[in-house]
Amino acid sequence: MAVKLIVIAGPPSVGKTAVVKQIIKHIKRNNGAPAYLKVDVVVAFEDIELKEEYNIPTKKVYSGDLCPDHMGIMVIRDAMEWAEKEGADTLIYESAGLCLRCTPYISDSLGICVISAVFGTHAPLKMAPMIGLSDVVVVTKTDLISQAEKEVFREQIRKVSPELDIIETNAIQGTGMQYLMKVIDMQKPMDDLNHAMLRGIPPLGVCTICVGKKEIGWQNHFGVIRRLEDDDNIYRGE
Repeated sequence: MAVKLIVIAGPPSVGKTAVVKQIIKHIKRNNGAPAYLKVDVVVAFEDIELKEEYNIPTKKVYSGDLCPDHMGIMVIRDAMEWAEKEGADTLIYESAGLCLRCTPYISDSLGICVISAVFGTHAPLKMAPMIGLSDVVVVTKTDLISQAEKEVFREQIRKVSPELDIIETNAIQGTGMQYLMKVIDMQKPMDDLNHAMLRGIPPLGVCTICVGKKEIGWQNHFGVIRRLEDDDNIYRGE
């Protein structure tokens, strides 16, 4: 396997695809060959746009009733083999970004979390797993907030992971992204897919709601349940 894997995660509408475009342009400028995978729930157009704009191999997978991050984990091995067959040296996998708990980063990949500066100063704490397990955080739309707000936002990210690399940018213009490109250039290809693993721990288990039970109230469910009066605010399992 001679393909690098770059995983782009982050909530919807933060500018993930704008970051992807900057990465594609950088790779192509350096005579590289990127491929692109998009996993989403029911509709996505990024694969079509990127194929038309940059003439690269693209692929799209809809998860439907399955969690999109779970779907991504299931198909990423096939996607890496597909990218290699297409002659790509880098696969850019953009997640749907709907789940802040099921982080999609994989060992030996480069995990990039994209987060918008206009989401509010508490946003980094609310998406701690997605941020904390990444290698780099790209903060977009920094041109829309004050310097003081930037500093507060940066400090909130540091609370999640003190050693994390933080890049502040207007992703559409690509300002401030030189360091990210250096990190991408230094990233090594994945050697052995048989030993690739998720970085984070998946959710505790499949609950009865996950398998289709529609009744409301914990009294109608079993296994993984939660009551309003439970003392611990974070569910720890039973």
